[in-house]
Amino acid sequence: MFLRRINRKKSGKNHYYWALVESYRTEKGVRQRIVGYIGDVSHRKAKALKKSTERCDSFQQDFFSPEELPEIAQIQPRKTRTERQREFGGIWLGNKLFEKLGLHEYFTQTLGKDKSSWFDMIKILILCRFYQPSSELHIVEHLYEHTALEDFLGIPSSKLYDNRLYRALDKLLPVKDSLQTHLKVRLGSLFGIKYDLFLYDVTSTYFEGELKGSGLCRRGYSRDSRPDCKQVCIGLVVTREGLPLGYEIFAGNTHDSTTVEHIIENMENLYGKADRIWVMDRGMISKKNLATLRQSGRRYIIGTPKSNLKKVEQNLLERSDWQVVHEGVEVKLCPSSDQDDEVFILCRSKDRAQKEEAMHNRFVQRIETGVQRLQRTCEQRKGKDITKLIERRVGRLLQQNSRGAGFFDIQTIFDTVNKKTVLTIKKNDSDEHWLRLTEGHYLLRSNITDWDPRQLWDAYIHLTDAEEAFHIHKSDLGIRPIWHQKDDRIKAHIFVCFIAFVLWKTFGMMCKNAGLGDEPRRVFKELKRICMVDVVLTTVEGNELKIRTVPRPEKPLQILLHRLGLQLPERLTKRVL
Repeated sequence: MFLRRINRKKSGKNHYYWALVESYRTEKGVRQRIVGYIGDVSHRKAKALKKSTERCDSFQQDFFSPEELPEIAQIQPRKTRTERQREFGGIWLGNKLFEKLGLHEYFTQTLGKDKSSWFDMIKILILCRFYQPSSELHIVEHLYEHTALEDFLGIPSSKLYDNRLYRALDKLLPVKDSLQTHLKVRLGSLFGIKYDLFLYDVTSTYFEGELKGSGLCRRGYSRDSRPDCKQVCIGLVVTREGLPLGYEIFAGNTHDSTTVEHIIENMENLYGKADRIWVMDRGMISKKNLATLRQSGRRYIIGTPKSNLKKVEQNLLERSDWQVVHEGVEVKLCPSSDQDDEVFILCRSKDRAQKEEAMHNRFVQRIETGVQRLQRTCEQRKGKDITKLIERRVGRLLQQNSRGAGFFDIQTIFDTVNKKTVLTIKKNDSDEHWLRLTEGHYLLRSNITDWDPRQLWDAYIHLTDAEEAFHIHKSDLGIRPIWHQKDDRIKAHIFVCFIAFVLWKTFGMMCKNAGLGDEPRRVFKELKRICMVDVVLTTVEGNELKIRTVPRPEKPLQILLHRLGLQLPERLTKRVL
């Protein structure tokens, strides 16, 4: 923001006046707009106005640190004021987590000579993704100057632009493997993590745009219900505590089962093969994957398709040997007919049974309603041509309600005497029907034969931690939708989200260890309320003392910070590291 002197010639005379002008960015570059007209003032007054606009810039160097403050000063209380309130708590917390994970030291050693140029940009990307997910353009134009990032990093907003952040993504991507290893070691030392259980799952995230030049972006099965958009698939590996170990990116049309071999090799190259148990859902199972997992003594617990329940039908019908592992959940071990060193774990859940029963009833009712409508059509319309039409409609009805189709046997017959089509319907919805018997049942398989079914089920149920990780990525960290167009930038964007997720889970573990529960969102929301202000004191001589302060939080928030082992600074120096 600056002053501009404007000259207008009217009736042969020059007329001068001043205008307050602001620079802003557009898609076509930097543009300027007039904020307001000041009028024709003297040069002396214009110079004073210019100085006042300079003090309104977003980054100010004229505040006082504790060492610079005078010991004694006479203040005019009526002229005391506050300026520039900025969001502080979330950025400060992210910076503390950066230090806790040793990321400052890591990037200093890894980037080397490039550290001074790119570390701050990388840090801006990660902290903004952790604090308030947004695009690089939004960070530059709004978020950066309205938070304490300028005060932490000492970089004026005028020196920050979106292309600089994009190039920082290019610097970050090459250190992906080494940074994953660093984080794994650091998290293990901080929280005593045992890396014996590897939970693996796959999700997808979609894009806006055509992405013609991308080799990764393809149309495939969308978990976001956006089949109209291109996407990539992301395979994530987490521990039993939900802490991330690593991830890989696959083309959007990749089937889940084809990612298993690649992710196993990659994780074992990074962390070794010893004492690992792989836990996956039923979408990962295939003969090739099972063979890969059995190699070199790898152990696994995998969900299986429901069709495999036929293999343990006798065990399912027997009422004995069930063990209660959780309220409403029972399990039992069943021998495998395929492999001697493998067992099946048959599970039944009361809540799941109620859910599947309600689903079956809904589809059964839809089929019955549809059949009644078709019967009325048969009564109203005669002729042999109607038979083929009814057959097609019956097929479409059963296809649209496939979960209930197994309860019905519907045949179409043409009555030559009455010249009309007749529907014959046989319904079998008894308790002995296979679909009713298997409600609430699911099957796991494992080559761990020395564990009891309770231990196997408990290990498998931790797979929900991987699903929760995807939920955090998509809701709290805003991984979707992605606007990048180049494959490397897409990969780097997802890597930024991964690092921000590590910060989030680290904060979650801190809350858990502090006895604040397993859900850090509410605590994080309270910390984000902390702001930072400049207190301006005017001396009797007319000088201004500007002190950058963090207001003292309310007592409940002080207790939270004490439980977390964190202490807010009272004042900020010109650069906080």
